[in-house]
Amino acid sequence: MQEGYMVPRTKCQPLPRNKLLSPVIFHDGRLAQRPTPLVAVLTFLWLPIGFMLSLLRVYLNIPLPERIVRYNYKILGIKLIVKGTPPPPPRRGQSGVLFVCNHRTVLDPVVTAVALGRKVSCVTYSISKFSELISPIKAVALSREREKDAANIKTLLEEGDLVICPEGTTCREPFLLRFSALFAELTDRIVPVAINTKQSVFHGTTVRGYKMLDPYFVFMNPMPTYEITFLDQLPVELTCKGGKSPIEVANYIQRVIGGTLGFECTNLTRKDKYAMLAGTDGRVPLKKEKEKEKEKEKEKENEK
Repeated sequence: MQEGYMVPRTKCQPLPRNKLLSPVIFHDGRLAQRPTPLVAVLTFLWLPIGFMLSLLRVYLNIPLPERIVRYNYKILGIKLIVKGTPPPPPRRGQSGVLFVCNHRTVLDPVVTAVALGRKVSCVTYSISKFSELISPIKAVALSREREKDAANIKTLLEEGDLVICPEGTTCREPFLLRFSALFAELTDRIVPVAINTKQSVFHGTTVRGYKMLDPYFVFMNPMPTYEITFLDQLPVELTCKGGKSPIEVANYIQRVIGGTLGFECTNLTRKDKYAMLAGTDGRVPLKKEKEKEKEKEKEKENEK
């Protein structure tokens, strides 16, 4: 005897998110809406238009100064909402400000620079060579070696302002992942930045897809919206210089940003996200490591 299951022909309505047994925090895929027949047709019709528009939005803004890019965003249909008062640029001989952001898309540091109206640097956990090449701001990849990363961040802060996303990866839903505490040890000039986005057709993030296409998918939306909120700089008593531990500083900034956006704070990490969606630890192997893995695979095959 075999068991059989029949799908009822009665129409079923999708369950609202507030009635799910557990919240949906991580998910993959490029489509931002459920692909009903009408939505699917409209999406396919929009694809060639959106692709050409994304190319214009990406490449027209690369050579332009950040102050002009903000006006160009309006012309190209990119909505940028800036709230709060960011600090002025650092003076000569003064270290830069560390802007600590939550992570929504790969473009977070670039849009933050546009909102500031000046050049900044950024650090990221993984960036393709192509994305690094076309980035309008200086982007430095972290190696996950604590001492080396700390030295790189200190050097960048001496050069000017720096943007960092301590979650280590993006999160689409209204949740914040756990903040890495490394940044809190390196400076007491910390400004939290709350970032929210609206993407109506395509998601600009992926786990199993091609990450180099992320900025293009963001800008393929008819009117991508970015809301940047600059919060007050942390007082000295709330930094490591004031006696707080790095973890306390990181957790405090996570709560402040979460409260501003109405997002829920979690203890989930980049490793949890990639383990759930891709079955990996989220680490991008170096060329040498890839070669070693290939050699091990060949040795196993030869043993067989």
